[in-house]
Amino acid sequence: MKRFALLATGVAATLTLTGCGFGGIYDVPLPGGADLGEHPYTVKAQFQDVLDLVPKSGVKVNEVAVGRVESIGLTPDGWHAEVTMQINGDVKLPANALANIRQSSLLGEKYVELSSPGEDLAQGTLADNAEIPLARTNRSVDVEEVLGALSMLLNGGGVEQLNTITKELNSATEGREPDIRNLLDNANQLVTTLDKQSGDITRALDGLNRLSATLVTQKDRLAGAIDNLGPGLAVLEQQRTQLVTMLQALQNLSGVTVDTINKSQEDLVADLRALLPTLQKLGEAGADLPKSLELLLTYPFTDSAVQGAKGDYFNLYAKIDLNLQNVLQNLGRSRDNPLSGILPQNLAGGSPSSGNAPLPLPLDLGTSSGTTGTSGTTGNTGSSQQSQGGLAGLFGLLSGGGA
Repeated sequence: MKRFALLATGVAATLTLTGCGFGGIYDVPLPGGADLGEHPYTVKAQFQDVLDLVPKSGVKVNEVAVGRVESIGLTPDGWHAEVTMQINGDVKLPANALANIRQSSLLGEKYVELSSPGEDLAQGTLADNAEIPLARTNRSVDVEEVLGALSMLLNGGGVEQLNTITKELNSATEGREPDIRNLLDNANQLVTTLDKQSGDITRALDGLNRLSATLVTQKDRLAGAIDNLGPGLAVLEQQRTQLVTMLQALQNLSGVTVDTINKSQEDLVADLRALLPTLQKLGEAGADLPKSLELLLTYPFTDSAVQGAKGDYFNLYAKIDLNLQNVLQNLGRSRDNPLSGILPQNLAGGSPSSGNAPLPLPLDLGTSSGTTGTSGTTGNTGSSQQSQGGLAGLFGLLSGGGA
């Protein structure tokens, strides 16, 4: 009878479990889990690696359990893990929340930690069926990974070479303490100088950045310019012989020029020194010289006279003094007397006392003043011939001929 009762109880339990759709051990509620409330919402998160995270693991916010992991699968592309979580509906998180897989203790269980990116960066509210992308998820370093890295360092790393490295460093620095101290002082000064010039370095880098941006925008033009250099280089290659010949001729010319300058150095210096007074006078008259040259276009009238005219022309009345004596005296006062050697000294204006002397000229200046051979005029023949030769030379000079 007892066996029959046990068998009936087992069959009833089997039928009950089959009718409820029992899905395995994960459908059994665990004691002490998070309270999901009456209206939980679903959130999915993508991870590069979920380590040994399992369903029914906890979901925490600020180390407080607010939900649990419902399932773990693959993303639609099949390359990453996708964790589906149920979170209490009273827990409000920003839409750009972060998800991180952490470990409760050194050998404890894994859980999903949800956090805000910051008060200044928080945006919106995390809604039902929201998805946290791969860019906002991460995981903590596992204990096994730390121990494995430590094992590699101790067994196959460089720890066994530390003794050799230490001995070599001691051998290299032994007896060179002053040099090392000076090196450290120089390094300190270098770092200090760089720190003082950090602003200039930053501005230089910013300028280089702007230059790079400008070059990027003109990349096509630069490529075109470089492509166009090919024909120009080909032409230079064809004319290389001529260019070399030109440079050699230029070298010879420079040698001749240097030799000429060296040999004529004294004469050149003398010419420059002789030119110095003229240049000084020109410099002194520099302000007045342009004003004086303005008279050339309106000679003999000045600009003021032009402004006072009421027509387009001037009436000029010239009084010309053709007194030959005054002309000869004016020519005689010149520094380079053109009448020297042509006329007598008193006529050429050479003697100061002869400035007012009358000029004995015959009435016919263009004819000969010779006389007949009478006894009364024989004595004046010489002076008449002298006056004739002097005036003939003068008019020859004025007319462009010789004396």
